[in-house]
Amino acid sequence: MSFWANAAAATKDVVTEDEFEATASRLVTEQVLYAADRGSKVAFSLIRDFEREFKKALEPLGYVVRVNTQLRYACAIPKHVKNSAASVDQTLLALVLRKIFDEETRNGHHDENGEVVCDLVTLEVKYKQTTGRELASGGKLNALLQWMRRWGIARVSDEDGEQPGHESDQPYMVVIRPGISDVLGESALARIALFSDPDAELSPAKPAEAATEDGGAA
Repeated sequence: MSFWANAAAATKDVVTEDEFEATASRLVTEQVLYAADRGSKVAFSLIRDFEREFKKALEPLGYVVRVNTQLRYACAIPKHVKNSAASVDQTLLALVLRKIFDEETRNGHHDENGEVVCDLVTLEVKYKQTTGRELASGGKLNALLQWMRRWGIARVSDEDGEQPGHESDQPYMVVIRPGISDVLGESALARIALFSDPDAELSPAKPAEAATEDGGAA
């Protein structure tokens, strides 16, 4: 009997063992799955309903599974840092997004999905204030934001044909997603203190690494 046999039986084989396995693989690959995203509602529902099974399946592989039923997302956070580290630019942008997310969420500036919308001007200002560096622009910024999307922590507003949300001559808005609080743990915020010292060296790290000290991601 395979690992997913009992779970499939519980659905009266409406969901097959292969579909359970594919969903687990997708969760690991995408790191965060949001029910609100196109093509992810069924996967999220499956992980939510069989959370214990997914945790049991992925724990031996070094992943912590977390399900947020209120904001409807699930994530698989690696407990151990991978050899492939993020660049300094990727790490800085991820941490600044986490800072903006926390500030705006505390002030109630988020939508029903827990997402925080940030325009490019605000992002540029916050980035410069926090890091003392200039934010990348053009294609370089677009490439960085694609990494943020890949990690499940941010997206751009026009990816699914959305409008920016208010009057703006900017090409898009950056939407910071609630899974960022799981991918980047509280100890990640302490790294921001390094930015005030221009001589400090920020080691490249995968975003989830910052949560290791909290017993979460790595």
